[in-house]
Amino acid sequence: MLGFIDTMRAEGHAVESIIRVLHAQGVKIAARTYRAHRQGIVAARTITDAQVQDAVRAAAWTIVERNGTMRRVLTPEGLYGRRKMTALIRRTTIPGASRGAVDRAMRGLGLSGIRRDKSIRTTIPAKDGVRAGDLLNRDFTAPRPDHTWVMDFTYCRTWAGWVYVAFIVDVYSQRIVAWHAQTTKQVELVMIPVRMALWERARDGHPVQPEQLRAHSDAGSQYVSLAYTEKLALDGIAPSIGSVGDAFDNALMETINGLYKTECIRTTVFHDGPYRTIADVEFTTAGWVDWYNTRRLHPRAATRIGAAENLGRFT
Repeated sequence: MLGFIDTMRAEGHAVESIIRVLHAQGVKIAARTYRAHRQGIVAARTITDAQVQDAVRAAAWTIVERNGTMRRVLTPEGLYGRRKMTALIRRTTIPGASRGAVDRAMRGLGLSGIRRDKSIRTTIPAKDGVRAGDLLNRDFTAPRPDHTWVMDFTYCRTWAGWVYVAFIVDVYSQRIVAWHAQTTKQVELVMIPVRMALWERARDGHPVQPEQLRAHSDAGSQYVSLAYTEKLALDGIAPSIGSVGDAFDNALMETINGLYKTECIRTTVFHDGPYRTIADVEFTTAGWVDWYNTRRLHPRAATRIGAAENLGRFT
């Protein structure tokens, strides 16, 4: 195109008139673009876009050795959409990176961010309908750590059968304080994470004080069972249960389950290959929980505080 314009100029035509004829033929080029190229000037946005694309590429992929060969694999940060990727690039590499530059870089690299799909229903309400009341009323905020824990479990299919994974999340920091996987939906699935969370907080020097913690869940039969209810009563934990069949009453945990299924189970970032046994699920979940608690950008972290700072607030 530059050569064509040079030829027309040599025949006595002005640059602007050549550009007008080209526009009429559907060729989009500006006179200043032609002159910038002729003067060897590179646009500032071109330089910025190249820098941002390099930063996004470095954040989204890493080189690892597998089976004696070096392979480029997607990192957990490669699952981010434009908003979280912009926050990450601004925090780690280019403070002034624009959303548009990140968006263009992601499109150029074939990154679009992973999306969550709807899942099947796993909550089975108790037949007698007797359960604790809803103490949260869809208010997923807390004034301090160990004030409100939300909990739920989800499922994962393996070659050996179904595996169920239960989580407990502290509302104040949105940190996963405990999780447990097993092959059945018996009450131990939700009892063990409670024991783990209480032990972990005591080990860190912050034991949970009686009558100061609320444990919120859905109306699943495991969470209204006699064993689970007695465990909460013995530890001085106030039970809280949402209404039947309403995901909004436990929206925070529904979000965590969705992130887990989308970012961990349905990708090859944390596990390369099919899930054969519960051991594969446990290994993969451990890696995702560590990333979620220490490195992952959360909506609140993307705008105000970092993941490490969020973790520090919890302790």
